Amino acid sequence: MEYAILKLIWWVLVAVLMIGLMIMDGHDMGVGALSPFIGKTDSERRAAINSVAPHWDGNQVWFITGGGAVFAAWPLVYATSFSILYIAILAVLWTLFLRAPAFDYRSKIENPSWRKTWDWVLFVGSAVPPLLFGVAVGNVMLGVPFHFDNDMRLVSDAVNPLFGFLGLLSPFALLCGLVSLCMTLAHGGVYLTIRTEGAMQVRAKKAAKIFLILAIVLFALGGLVVGHINGYVATNLDPNGPSDPLLKTVEIVKGGWLHNYQQYPLMMLAPVLAFAGLILSLILNAKDKSGLAFIFSGVGMAGIILTAGLSMFPFIMPSSSSPASSLTAWDATSSQHTLLLMLVAALIFTPIVLTYTSWVYRIMRGKLTTARIEENSKSMY
Repeated sequence: MEYAILKLIWWVLVAVLMIGLMIMDGHDMGVGALSPFIGKTDSERRAAINSVAPHWDGNQVWFITGGGAVFAAWPLVYATSFSILYIAILAVLWTLFLRAPAFDYRSKIENPSWRKTWDWVLFVGSAVPPLLFGVAVGNVMLGVPFHFDNDMRLVSDAVNPLFGFLGLLSPFALLCGLVSLCMTLAHGGVYLTIRTEGAMQVRAKKAAKIFLILAIVLFALGGLVVGHINGYVATNLDPNGPSDPLLKTVEIVKGGWLHNYQQYPLMMLAPVLAFAGLILSLILNAKDKSGLAFIFSGVGMAGIILTAGLSMFPFIMPSSSSPASSLTAWDATSSQHTLLLMLVAALIFTPIVLTYTSWVYRIMRGKLTTARIEENSKSMY
């Protein structure tokens, strides 16, 4: 198979893994962040937690596989991101770790203070990661301060690691973080309307409505801002060329991230998909069609992620301090043999993951009521 086609396939596969992560783990994080507000009693909060706790760690497969795919398919991107954004990546991992003890220890002791503390630990572990994911995307679109010297050694151009971390919290990056957080909370709220009933379901439905509207407004605002920030346009880029980012030239252009939409109008389907998915989810949520609302909420999330990816294509990690060092899908990949070998593994294992994930959700389906929680108090989370 041609090298350029393999590079393109792996760009698509990584995008699919990112979408899978946000849809599958997104509703887990959304439920975790909403549970202290939607659950007014201990039993209601436990009902929310038990809607995701039995399978949330299975959804981490998308996160781990995504990280592994970036490591194997785009080693330069993996090495650069972990070197330049080390503190930010550790912050994401630390907050993700919080969910495991929160799920497992919260209901071990019947003490209100103990349980309330773990509820807020779960909130932090569920709300901060999607916020930071969005902030990371915003910063990548703005450009990351690094360059390669003539011996291809990576050099950080950040002032210092701590200042560099605080510098990531720019207004545009925070806007992207809020889009990510709102779409996650909306997805979690819609999921809770499927798994709960009564007053709790009404509160989940209201939360889903609020965050779906916010996601639509913030995504539209982000699109307007992208037209006024600098984007990157590459020339002399050979899709079949070797993995050497220094062989190309890169120009910084105001509004450059909209260049692809002018050149390939078909890409407009991505933002259309985002708006259509979120709006249809909002309508279906209002009509109490929770299952369809959940599907279209996922469609909206996929559209938002694809919009960011297609706007930047073929760039993966632009450099703000040395644009020629920017990493793209054409010049930052593994060898042709490695990409082909990984593709064979992906074709074998991806259907297995999808099959057992579907089976788990089929087994765990059904309403979670406070009566069921109280009857099985010792065996449930």
